[in-house]
Order: sequence, then C-alpha cells, then structure tokens
Amino acid sequence: MKSFQKEIKRRRTFGIISHPDAGKTTLTEKLLLFGGAIQEAGAVKSNKIKKGATSDFMEIERQRGISVATSVLAFEYKDIKINILDTPGHKDFAEDTFRTLTAVDSVIVVIDVAKGVEEQTEKLVEVCRMRNIPMIVFINKLDREGKDAFELLDEIEQKLKLTVTPLSFPIGMGYDFKGIYNIWEQNVNLFTGDPRKDIEETVEISDLASEELDDLIGSTAADTLREELELAQGVYPEFEKDAYLAGNLQPVFFGSALNNFGVRELLDCFINIAPTPRPKDSDERVVEPDEDKFTGFVFKIHANMDPKHRDRLAFVKIVSGKFERNKSYLHVRNRKNLKFSSPNAFFAEKKEIVDVSYPGDIVGLHDTGNFKIGDTLTEGETLMYHGIPSFSPEHFRYINNADPMKSKQLEKGIDQLMDEGVAQLFILELNGRKVIGTVGALQFEVIQYRLEHEYGAKCTYENLNVHKATWVEAKDTKSEEFKDFKRVKAKFLAKDKQGQLVFLADSQFSLQMAQQKYPDIKFHFTSEF
Repeated sequence: MKSFQKEIKRRRTFGIISHPDAGKTTLTEKLLLFGGAIQEAGAVKSNKIKKGATSDFMEIERQRGISVATSVLAFEYKDIKINILDTPGHKDFAEDTFRTLTAVDSVIVVIDVAKGVEEQTEKLVEVCRMRNIPMIVFINKLDREGKDAFELLDEIEQKLKLTVTPLSFPIGMGYDFKGIYNIWEQNVNLFTGDPRKDIEETVEISDLASEELDDLIGSTAADTLREELELAQGVYPEFEKDAYLAGNLQPVFFGSALNNFGVRELLDCFINIAPTPRPKDSDERVVEPDEDKFTGFVFKIHANMDPKHRDRLAFVKIVSGKFERNKSYLHVRNRKNLKFSSPNAFFAEKKEIVDVSYPGDIVGLHDTGNFKIGDTLTEGETLMYHGIPSFSPEHFRYINNADPMKSKQLEKGIDQLMDEGVAQLFILELNGRKVIGTVGALQFEVIQYRLEHEYGAKCTYENLNVHKATWVEAKDTKSEEFKDFKRVKAKFLAKDKQGQLVFLADSQFSLQMAQQKYPDIKFHFTSEF
C-alpha cells in the first residue's frame, strides 16, 4: 500500500489553457525539454526551426500552425510524474478544451505580455473558477515590447476576477529585458538571449539591498527592481499554498517560453505546490484517489491517431485505484465487462504499452466503438461520473455525400468523428436528412479534411438557417400539448445520435414563442440533463 500511496503523491496532472497564439504549445514543448523528453523543442510557427511541435501531430495542425486536438504528454522531472494536456486555444475547438478540463487537477493559464487578457482566456478561466481548479498564471513573451507588469496583474485581477500574487518579477521588458527576479527562490536569472545558457545560470541574491545586484544589472535597473518589488509586496497578498489549492489565490510567473526563459522557475515551483490527484464527484458518492478499487472515465475519443492503422483510442482519466493490463473492468453504461490487452501511455503521438497506471494518469484504450465521451469504467461498482456536457451548437449545415460510390466510408467517418465529439449529428424527423452542428465554423473544414484524408470520403455542405439546437424534455409524451408541439414544429424536429429529441429553432423569437406556448415542455441547452 505504501508504494501505491507514493505513486499517487508523485503524480501531477494539469492542462495548459490560453487564447490562441499566447504560446501555449511552445510552453508545453519547453516543459518537455526539462523532462528530457525531447532534445530540441520546435516552435509552432517559426520557419527557422524545421521541426514541428511534438504536441501537434495532426496534418491539419502542422499546415495551420494551430492546435485542433487536445494531446496528452507525460514525462518525469525530479522524480515527479507529470501529465500535461495541451488543449486547442482556437475558440472553434472550445468544446474539446472544456471536456479536457474535467480531467485535470490544476491548470496553467498562459497570457501574452502585449495582448494581455483575451476573450478566450476569460471563458476558459470562468470554467476553472466554477470547478475551483487551482491555477498558475504564466505571462509569456517578455522579450517583446508589452504592457507594464503591474498593468498586467491589474488586468488579470479585474477581467479574470482572480486574486494574484507574483512569484517572479521581470527586470525590464522588451529591448531592456535583463532577466527575472525569482521571489519564490530569491535569486536572479539573467537573460542573455542564448537559450542554452539561460537555463543553467541563476545567481542567488537573498538580500536585495546588496551591491551585488547593482553589479549584475546596473544600478538604474537595480533601483527600479527594488522599488517595484517593495510595491508588489505591499499590494499583493503573500503566497499561501492552501489558498492556491482551494482556487482562491493564483501565483503569477513571468518568462519567455520561446527563449526557454523563466520556464524552469515555473516548473520547480509547480511540482512543489500543485495538487496531487483530487477526489471526484460521481452520481453515487465522492470517489477518493487512494481507494483500492479502480474507477476512471472517458473524457476524449480520438480516431486515426496513427494514419497507418486507422485505430480509435478512448482517453481514460484514472480517478482511483490501479488500472492493470488484461484485467476485466465493467463498462457501466453498457453493463459489459471489457479487457484491455494493450493500454497505452502517451508521449504526443508516440505511445507505449503500460502494465499498471495510477490515479492522475491518462490511459489510451483501443476502442472498437464501445465508448462514448463521459463513459465510466469500474471494477464492478455501478457509478457514473458526471460533468462532461455536450454544448448546444451554434453553426449548422446539411451534410451531403459528394461521391455516391463512397457512401459507406462517409457513414463510418461521420459516425466516428461524432463519437469523438468534434461536432454533433442531427437527423431530421421529416425527411431523414443529416445536419451537422458545431460550436465553431472551423470544425466544418476539419471534418471535411479528415473525412477525405482518413476515410477516403468526400462531402459537401449546404447552409441551414438554425438559431439554436435545444434538447426537448416533455413531462408527458402522451399529452395533447406534446402532440400539438410535434405537429406544429414537425419540420424543425430532429433526433441526435443518442435518439433524443432536438428542436432546431430558426430564430430567437420562435424559440421564445415555443417556450411560452408549451409551458410543460422543457428546452435544454446542454444534452446533460
């Protein structure tokens, strides 16, 4: 038992979230570099570096320089096992990111020094606040001209409604950027612009009044730093680990991920303060990580990670107990026992087969179509984890087959991509036509691209005027009111993949009218009710 407890204590599972282009994937790469996981980190966009980013493995991600799928990466650092979930920042893939947040124990929020807090960051942080997920803020790209440190800290407090406390502080910015004073460890790390040197050299300075500081960075910069630190300590609360773990205090670090600067400070502090795997709510009870029986849930499904094999993987977050290879587990929704002979641990698209995994770990299970997002696996107990919603889509199009010879491939492709949660499929009751609903418009392109390149099927789209899709719940399906609703709204009704009834309202007005006219019918904006 001791070794089991120890394994749980050395796990840290976190997600990295931000607005697109704040440098999330670059930061992920640099963290892997410290874990010795990759020898040379690749920036996503820079043409100087021929190597693409390790965490962007889909062809479409490399072409566009954006992340469209959450990838899972694991590495060891100072005897701590770290699992990172790198999420897409682009708002069209927000749904994937929201789902991923159900599987992390803490979060690092990346903010661009010049742009400050952007809209997508606000949405994601709100989800974290709702779930009280501990957050660390990393302010990135300090080697470029940007906002003043205090201005940024104020903006984070006001826009994201966080209580911040800086644990490192920049010395200058942009052209005058000289380095970082690490408040957490009380030392100075000087910026030389040479990424190989910048990692290793830090100078211990415990007394800020010492002349050593003037010799290092010049007396003007030293005086400014002393003033700013004094001000920061007067304005911001002291760091308290308990407040951070409860989600009430957010430490802030400064750095430049591209130059590998300030990343080690972030990582060293992170493994010290970040939470070990946390308990999770289920419909029956709260499940603690150190229980001896295994439970876990599927938070993501990804088809065709390996183009050669056309496989489908279900990503399972382990909540409690040990997951063992070749042991039989209960698939709660299907009431079936399943065995897994080759569970995978991840390193971006590289996978290794593992024999035992512990709470906090993410395991990839080969799936032949048994799993849906939100499914729970246990050692026999029938409990379901909740909290993985399907959002009401905002963009709708008819999907048509462009190549009648390939209708089977198209069926299979649509089926698998919808299971992944890329988008939602609605079938009209009136004529059986297929409608795809997505949270963001870019997803239509991704679906078209993946259908062609992964399934060999071509599709075309037709616009469809739908304002909102809402799931319909009737108190009594035999009532006159419900029959009338079905008759009057016949051409706006569809079924989703689970066979639930969906009302595709063509305008805000018609949705309000339906709500007034049929008071006994409920209209839901998420399918989780």
